[in-house]
Amino acid sequence: MIETTQIQEILELIEQKKFFALRKIIKDWHPSELAELFEDIPIDDRAIVFRVLPRELASDTFEYLDIKIQKDLMKGLGQERVADILNEMWADDRTALFEELPGPVVKQLLELLSPEERRVASTLLGYPENSVGRLMLPNYISVKEYWTVERVLDHIRRYGHLTESLGILYVINGSGKLIDEIRINDILLAPLEKKVNEIMDGNFVFLHANDDKEEAIEVFKQYDRVSLPVVNSDNVLIGIVTIDDVLDIVEEEDTEDIQKFGGMEALEDSYIETPLFEMIKKRAGWLIILFIGEMLTATAMGYFEDEIDKAVVLALFVPLIISSGGNSGSQAATLIIRSLALGEISLADWWKVMRKEIISGIILGSMLGIVGFARIAIWHSIFPNMYGPHWLLIAIVVGTSLIGVVLWGTLSGSMMPLLLQKLGFDPATSSAPFVATLVDVTGLVIYFTVASLVLSGILL
Repeated sequence: MIETTQIQEILELIEQKKFFALRKIIKDWHPSELAELFEDIPIDDRAIVFRVLPRELASDTFEYLDIKIQKDLMKGLGQERVADILNEMWADDRTALFEELPGPVVKQLLELLSPEERRVASTLLGYPENSVGRLMLPNYISVKEYWTVERVLDHIRRYGHLTESLGILYVINGSGKLIDEIRINDILLAPLEKKVNEIMDGNFVFLHANDDKEEAIEVFKQYDRVSLPVVNSDNVLIGIVTIDDVLDIVEEEDTEDIQKFGGMEALEDSYIETPLFEMIKKRAGWLIILFIGEMLTATAMGYFEDEIDKAVVLALFVPLIISSGGNSGSQAATLIIRSLALGEISLADWWKVMRKEIISGIILGSMLGIVGFARIAIWHSIFPNMYGPHWLLIAIVVGTSLIGVVLWGTLSGSMMPLLLQKLGFDPATSSAPFVATLVDVTGLVIYFTVASLVLSGILL
């Protein structure tokens, strides 16, 4: 966390044009700290700060920056500086930047790359948008199975600086096909004359370039890896994927799911950077749908208008009933959506889920029903005329209705995500507001139906 006084000092140096002093202050900062600084200073000052950084530090810092800030910086830097940055960026980070830019701009930037880097960039951009190929680094350390440990170490010293990850070495055959992987620890601890094939165990995991990014996330989780090799359709090793890129995807997907769960479309940019009318557009659609859904609640109330006229006391508990159903539905939806995201359950487990939620709904509903019944009984003892002579029957109606509404809420909340996934939709769209709206309407029906049965011929 950068202190406000530091930021203020830097802004003053920029205003006074004391660039040498500015460089002296920030040249020893870590790239991640500099990236944080760029978020805290005005847009016009970012290019100035970037220009005073040493060349290598500037390139490292650029990769830590948010895509939006990267795009703004490129507009303020000269073509030669942009070319230096793009050529020195890791291929996966550069691809992520290119994905956010218009086609004509990407075409211009590709021309600034060296022939080798242009070939790499074009190859990565040629893979499907959400594929592993877009994430991979084409720079890695590969060795042959007949090499000695001494030759491997010499190879690492010569080419190790070209790769972002040295933790794993990849063994390939004469055709470039992946046949194994070896931890760097095993090489460092082995005798120099020992051969690679004597260290190999044939146990390795890999991804295909056309695999979906979500599949890569699951493989990283399952095998607890920091990097994984990527092969083409012929099993030829063509790159690696590192955990930092996977974590970025996880963050994006979690953010998208949370926003959907809140009852809105996912934002493309951060909250601050999203234009006002774009934000309204993302939120308005679901709000209108939910509003129309809530109008059904008014329709249901109108349908039971006669019952309310005859027993006005019933209207006192409407908020209690529908909120309990909505809350229980939101709880269930949250649990199931997260379990689906983590792979803890699948569509095949629908009956296990339903059975569990039926039991949970009955128990939770009974608990709330007892509390509701007790509340009416206690209030009647304190204020005898509040609920009239038939308070006991009203308490029974409220208690019984709570069991039914909570049971329906848990079933709706748990089954809706599974149904949406079965239909090919994102389960996160069965958001808490959506489930709550559904349960509000049906909760009223359950409440007044129970009231009609219990109070028929007495109050109704």
